[in-house]
Amino acid sequence: MNAIVITAPGGPEVLEYTSVDEPSAGPGQAVVEIAAAGLNYIDTYHRIALYPMDFPMTPGLEGSGTIVELGDGVEGFSVGDRVAWTGALGSYADLVAADVSKLVPVPDGIEMETAAAIPLQGMTAHYLVRDTYALQSDSRCLIHAGAGGVGLLVIQMAKLIGAEVFTTVSSAEKAELAAAAGADHVIRYDEVNFADAIEEIAGPRPLDVVYDGVGKTTFDDGLRLLRPRGLMALFGAASGPVPPVDLQVLAQNGSLYATRPTLFSYIAKREELLSRANELFTWIGAGDLQVRIGQTWPLEDAADAHRALHARATTGKTLLIP
Repeated sequence: MNAIVITAPGGPEVLEYTSVDEPSAGPGQAVVEIAAAGLNYIDTYHRIALYPMDFPMTPGLEGSGTIVELGDGVEGFSVGDRVAWTGALGSYADLVAADVSKLVPVPDGIEMETAAAIPLQGMTAHYLVRDTYALQSDSRCLIHAGAGGVGLLVIQMAKLIGAEVFTTVSSAEKAELAAAAGADHVIRYDEVNFADAIEEIAGPRPLDVVYDGVGKTTFDDGLRLLRPRGLMALFGAASGPVPPVDLQVLAQNGSLYATRPTLFSYIAKREELLSRANELFTWIGAGDLQVRIGQTWPLEDAADAHRALHARATTGKTLLIP
């Protein structure tokens, strides 16, 4: 089969499209023929070994496809089932061997590309608004990068709950997308200081929570927008890691809370994984949640897709198609 292989960490150029041996299903696993693989920022962290990785390796954690082989001891799945997943390393490929504990059934009526866009970014958005800071109808929140895959979903989910949504974007096109998703206030942080702009709209320290997937360039100004005992939820680092923080800063800004959540802590139990996936698929099926596939790339062009992600030239979800 064909797959993307990285032999040593580096830039997008290390993503090599090549022929490799097909996987086989071990105990508790299924081999899935991949319909679409999701591109996520964590893939770039793996590529540069920001997180420790063993090389050579095939990146990609997320996708959708059809089961073609089952290993010993598998119950609840059959060959031919449509499934989606996150947490199965090696998804930039024609086939992947995945632990069935990570697979979720894809309901009839949900397209496979839509299903591939949901497991990582969709469930990230879900845990952020449902659990990390459980939004209420009177909540005020800020989501950075509102036209990105997570951002567009957080905006829609927050509006389903009834919260007031502030968001930041970096272009006119992205501003239109965030507004169309339902954001109440769209700030061009390439033109103005977003904290000044939000305080001009809503007064000093107006926010209950900041959902920050950007990191280094937005973290400090985000803290100054939080009400006393508000929450900073730092779930990514698109602009680079946040430098070490003196916890006294949280006291000085009003006894703030700060957390660095990760999806896999919020889907560690299978029942929680299925619950999140089922609510997302229910919203999508009812037309309450729109999943924007901003761009698709052939799998062999994964390097170009990574370059576009780094250049902030993507919107919504990016998929790689074997």
